This record gives sequence, structure tokens and C-alpha cells, in this order.
Amino acid sequence: MKLPEHVETLIVGAGFAGMGLAARMLRDDPTTDVVLIERGASVGGTWRDNTYPGCACDVPTALYSYSFAPSPDWSHTFARQSEIYAYLENVAADTGIDHRVVLNCELEEAIWDVDLSLWHIQTSGGALTAKVLVAATGALSTPNIPNFPGLEKFSGTTFHSATWNHEHELRGERVAVIGTGASAVQFVPEIADPAAHVTVFQRTPAWVIPRADRAVPSVQKALYAKIPATQKAVRGVVYGFREALGAAMSHGTWALPAFEKVARLHLYRQVRDPELRRKLTPDFTIGCKRMLLSNDWLRTLDRADVSLVDQGVVSVTEDGVVDAAGNEHAVDTIIFATGFTPAEPPVAHLITGARGETLATHWNGSPSAYKGTSVSGFPNLFLMYGPNTNLGHSSIVYMLESQAEYVNAALHTMRREGIDVLEVEDSVQTQYNRYVQHEMLHTVWSKGGCSSWYIDSQGRNSVQWPTFTWKYRSLLNRFDRENYKTRAATGVHA
Repeated sequence: MKLPEHVETLIVGAGFAGMGLAARMLRDDPTTDVVLIERGASVGGTWRDNTYPGCACDVPTALYSYSFAPSPDWSHTFARQSEIYAYLENVAADTGIDHRVVLNCELEEAIWDVDLSLWHIQTSGGALTAKVLVAATGALSTPNIPNFPGLEKFSGTTFHSATWNHEHELRGERVAVIGTGASAVQFVPEIADPAAHVTVFQRTPAWVIPRADRAVPSVQKALYAKIPATQKAVRGVVYGFREALGAAMSHGTWALPAFEKVARLHLYRQVRDPELRRKLTPDFTIGCKRMLLSNDWLRTLDRADVSLVDQGVVSVTEDGVVDAAGNEHAVDTIIFATGFTPAEPPVAHLITGARGETLATHWNGSPSAYKGTSVSGFPNLFLMYGPNTNLGHSSIVYMLESQAEYVNAALHTMRREGIDVLEVEDSVQTQYNRYVQHEMLHTVWSKGGCSSWYIDSQGRNSVQWPTFTWKYRSLLNRFDRENYKTRAATGVHA
């Protein structure tokens, strides 16, 4: 579709978050005035962009899918990237979202107009105004590439795992992989065979546990298709198990050594070299950093044609990578598996609120929001996958659906009551975030003894949700209008 001159609700991003909200709105009212802008050439977000070898979800697909759009066709219990991408395309077609998306259209600037009570928005496809703006750009959407000294002089090929260069042939190449996170554990085993040698640079080891993945038999798919309640029951079982894992991370850290024993046994079985085992053994409590799921990462690191450097990277030369011990490793290709910047979302630099400051300036390196969704000083703005909504144990889709219900209810309230401006009370937001940080104190993310990407530049955990996901849903099960300042045509209402 073409970009309109004005829209009631503009959603930025057409991944799981933006599509989840749009689908919820359209289920209530197929004629609702909502448009999504998407910087890519199709819907899908991170599952469109991340096409690296071996890319798959590390949450069972029974739970990592919309509750309103079950699919009986998943090939594995942990779905592959191409399947999830196809699933999202199908959901867009089935819900009518595909007719509400402006593709290849990137947000460049959004400024709140205090006098007119609307957003002035500039995109790569033109300008428009919107009554309500929803930032649904995701926490893991913009790759983070460290600015190592000398990187610009490297004579070989470089790319980030999230923007995989499929035209570059790795066969026979000496490959450096910088980073040992969730993407590296998936693609390194895939590239080890064609590459002449792979050198993996590890800053901090992570706990790795087996991924209980299996192919879904055709009889099970047929059962799901014929009796959808069976698939719903499986979803419930997976949810319950994941909440039990979350309980250990947030409320019962005393139980985590049991998970650590599983990880140690997994390491012992897959790595023969005692020195390599030592390098791969973390010195923090399991769960403090993201637990990694893999059946072949550890054994791949034990191969003769794969090296693990645990010194970290300090610089790059024309022909290689220099580690912290001063050793230069000759390589032809550098692949960054260095993650993203969830504590400093790029979209925050593009949104200017009622006080004339950008969201990034307002946050000052430490994001916070009311229920991860609303920010004082930024009227008629909603966040999807906002601060303190990430999970270490379950499916973010569950959290996004909770947010979608809440935002949809807020929009209903605005229309029903003729509200032009909706803004959360600053004191309410402050009190809520005190609650979140208090709950965080007893979690493994605070007591586990690690540094992680959950911690922002101010030393605060502004990424994780600190307790059960059902508690989050219960907090968002109704729109609490009493906690918002509103203004209609007749004036301001408390």
C-alpha cells in the first residue's frame, strides 16, 4: 500500500511485535485505521533478516507462535528460521496485515506536536502524521559491530551474523568468529566443514545445555490439524515447564546447580581436551547470562580445524585479528556474532517527545517504561518489547500478546472517551520501575556473578522481566486509565 498523509495508529515494524498488535486490532475492528511501516522488503522482522546457516529458535515452537494462529505444520519442536519466516508471512496474509503494511519504508524521525496533539513523522518513503505511534522495532533488530582499531584496514571480508553474506564463499577460508552467543553456537558447526580453519574468539564462556529437538512426526501433525485442542494442550505443558525454569532463575536460585550439573556433563561428554573444557567452563551461576542450547557447538570446538581463543579481541590488522595476549591470527573472513543493543535501541534516537528531547536522551542509557509499554513525557506513544520485558526462560511472543491486549484496550479507551492525548503519570511509572528493580534483586541476573547484555550503561538491568510471565499478563489484563493523564477537546482530565 501507499503511505497515507495521516493515520490514527502507526506501527513501526512488522515483526512478531508489530504484527501481533495489528492482528489484535483488526480482530476487533477490520476497518480500524492502522498502518505498519517496515524497513524491509517483507514482513518478518528478525526472522526475515537472520538467515545465517543453522538459524533456528531456541524456544519450542509450540510456545513461540501466536496463540491466535496455531500451525500444525512445524517440522521440528524447535523451528528453523525459514519456517518461522513463512509462518509470519502466512499470518500477515490470513489477518489482512499484508494490506496494511508499507514496505521498504524506514522511520527517520517522529516529533510530538504539543499544539496539534499528533505525531509528525518522516520516513524514507515520505512524511505523514499519526494520532498514535507504536514503536515495535524489536530488541534484537540492529546488529552491534564493535569498532576495533584497524578494522577498516582489513583486506578480507567482514559481516555480522544478522546480515549474513551468502554470496561470499567460505570454502577453504580461514574464518574468524568474534563472539560466542546464541547465533555463533548455531552457525559455527555449520561452517566448520567448508572452512579451512575457524578461529572462535571468546570473551566469556557460556553455559550450554542440550537442545531437546526432534522432528515432528506426520501423525502428530495430523492430530494437531484434526483436533486443535491437542496442540493447545502441548502449548500449555511447554508453558508450564518454562515457567518452572523461570521460577528457578527468579525465585529459587538454589535450584540452579541442578541445571549446572546437566551443562557440566554435556561439556564433559563433548569435549575431550581438559584445557579446552577449562576455557569453556563459566565462573558464574547458570542463567546469569543467556543459557545456550546446542547439541554440536561444544564438540565442534573440539575439532582440530577449529580453535578457541579466550583472550578476546583488541585490534584488527590488514591480514588478521590480534587477541589480548598480542597474538595475531591470520584470517580471510571475519564474522561478527556480537549481538545487538537492547539497552540502547536505535529507534529511541528518532522519537522526540513533549519536552523536546529524544527518547534516547530521556533514558540516558538506561531505558525504563511503565509496564514496558508507556513512557512519561511521550504522549500517545506505545512500545512493544519495551524495557524489562525480555525473558530468559520462555517465549517473548507470550509477552507481546500481553502488550497487544493492553495497547488495544488503551486505543479503545481513547476512541470511546474522545481522548486526544494519553500519557502515563510520571509518579506511576517511577513506582512501577521501583517494583521491577526490587523484584530483580533476588534473581540470578542480579546475584549470578556475571556481566551481561541485560545490564545497561548505568549498571541497571533494564532488559529482563524479573518474575513469572503470568504476573506480567495479569498486570496488563486491563487498561488502567486512572494511571494516565488525558486530554480531550474540552481540556485536561486527571
